[in-house]
Amino acid sequence: MPSAFNPALETVAVIDFETTGVSPAAGARATEIAAVLVHDGQVVGHYASLMQSGAWVPPFIEQLTGISNAILARAPPAARVMREVAAFVGERPLVAHNAAFDRSFWRAELQRAGRDAPHRFACTMLLARRLYPESANHRLGTLAALHRLPAAGRAHRALADAETTANLLLQMQRDVMLRFALTSAPHALLAKLQRAPRRDLAGCVANYAALAGEVTA
Repeated sequence: MPSAFNPALETVAVIDFETTGVSPAAGARATEIAAVLVHDGQVVGHYASLMQSGAWVPPFIEQLTGISNAILARAPPAARVMREVAAFVGERPLVAHNAAFDRSFWRAELQRAGRDAPHRFACTMLLARRLYPESANHRLGTLAALHRLPAAGRAHRALADAETTANLLLQMQRDVMLRFALTSAPHALLAKLQRAPRRDLAGCVANYAALAGEVTA
C-alpha cells in the first residue's frame, strides 16, 4: 500500500536571490530576494523586494538582471528586507535551485541583519540530476521547458525564478509520489533523495519510510 508521510500540514518556502557576484565570501551582496510559500501542492504566498546594501552592481550583472545601481539607490535597506523575509518564512524549511548559492547569501545577509539562519535546505538542481537524467542540463530554464512549467516572468529576477522553482518543486513532488507509490514527498525526504546515488533512490525512500514508521508499496 502507498506510504503516508502526512505532508498536508507542511509548508515550505522557495527562495531566490539576485546578487552582485557569486559568493558573499568574495564580497558579493544580495540585490533582490523572493520567497514563495508552497503548501499542500499549491503556491499560497509570495514575498519579493529589492534591497540596498551599498554594494556596486557590475555592468554584466545589470545586463543579466536589469537591476541597476540607480534602481537600488531607491530600494529599502538590506537589513530591513532580510528581517521582513525572515518573518515571512518563519521556521519553515527552504528550497532553492542551486541551493548552495542561495544558502550562502541567506546566511550571510541574515547574519548582517542580526538574525539566525537555522533553516534546512533542499535543492531542486541536485534533485533534478537524480530524477531527470534525460535532461540536456539541469539549469532552471531547461527544466522548466522540459516540464512545460508556467511562464513566471523574466529569468534572473528573484520572484520569477522563485515561482519557477516552486512549480518545479511541485512537479518533482508529484513525480516522486508517482514513481515510489507515495501519498506525499515531504521536504525531509527530498533532502535525502538529493544526496542519494541515482541507482539507489528506491532504497533511500525505503529507508526514509522505515524511519518515519511507514510502509511503502
